[in-house]
Amino acid sequence: MGKQSSKSLADQLKPFIAPFRYDGDGEFHLKSFKTAEKGGLDKEEGERIIDANRKRLSDFQEKLYAQDRWSLLLIFQGMDAAGKDSAIESVFDGVNPQGCEVTSFKQPTSTELDHDYLWRAAIALPERGRIGIFNRSHYEECLVVRVHPEILAKQKLPPVLVTKDIWRERFEDISCFERHLARNGTVVLKFFLNVSKQEQRERFLERLEQPSKNWKFSMGDVAERGLWAKYQAACQDMIRHTATRHAPWHVVPADHKWFARVVIGSAIVAALDELDLHFPKVDKADRSEFRQVRQALLDEDKKAAVKGGA
Repeated sequence: MGKQSSKSLADQLKPFIAPFRYDGDGEFHLKSFKTAEKGGLDKEEGERIIDANRKRLSDFQEKLYAQDRWSLLLIFQGMDAAGKDSAIESVFDGVNPQGCEVTSFKQPTSTELDHDYLWRAAIALPERGRIGIFNRSHYEECLVVRVHPEILAKQKLPPVLVTKDIWRERFEDISCFERHLARNGTVVLKFFLNVSKQEQRERFLERLEQPSKNWKFSMGDVAERGLWAKYQAACQDMIRHTATRHAPWHVVPADHKWFARVVIGSAIVAALDELDLHFPKVDKADRSEFRQVRQALLDEDKKAAVKGGA
C-alpha cells in the first residue's frame, strides 16, 4: 500500500469499506450500489491489499483466540454465483482453521423445522475467541422464503401468526437477535455480495464449460434467475430494515471477485483492529512457575548426560 504506510490501519482501509457500508442511517437503494466498482484500483494493487489483509487477519485471529473474550460472526448473502464460497476461501487463506468455523445453511431439516427459524443459527454461533462464518444464514427466511411462499407454508407456524406483517416482524426479531449478540461480545458483520444479472449469467456459462464446476449448477438456478426482480426487491427491503450500527451491512461490489475480497477483508480487519486485541499478560506467579518448568526441563538434559556417561 506504499504511500499509505504512515497512516493508521483504519485510515488505510477506510476507502475500501466506507462507500459500501450501510448501518441504517439515511435512505437505502440497492440500485445505487454499482456491482462493477473497483475503488480506483487495478487487480495487481488489489491483490497486494488482499495479501496484506490475510497477514493482518491471521495475527488478529491468534490474539482473538488467546484473549478469549470477543467472538466474530460474519454473514454472507448473495445471489447464486455471487462468489460467496470463493470469497470465504480467499479471505481466510492462511488463517488457523481451529479458530474458525464455516456453517452453510441449506434447506431446513425436519428437526430444524420443529424449531423457530432462528434456532439453527443460534446453535451455530461462534464461541468466545472464535470466528463464525455463515454461508447464507437466517436471512434466507426473509429472502427465499419470501419469494417462495410455499416454503413458509411448510414451517408449521400457527396460521394466526402468518399475517401481512410477518416480514416486518422477522426483521424486528433478527435485529433484536443481533443486538443481543453485540451486547454479549459477538461482533456482527454482514456482507451482501452484489452481483449483476449479466455477470451471474457469465459465471453460470463458465460452470457449464468446466467439468469441475458442473456440480454447482442445476436447472433450478435458471428458474431462480426468472425471479431476479423479486429477489432484488426482497434484498433491498432486508438490508434497509436490518442494517444497524451494531450489525452493519456491507453491499460488496461482486462483479470483480478480487475487489470483493478487498472490501470483505478490509472490513473484517478494521473491525478486529477496533477491539484492542492482545495476548493475555502473565502474572508473577505464572512467571515463577515457568522458571521452575524451565529448570525441570534443563535438569532432564543433565540426568540424561549422567546416564550416558555411566
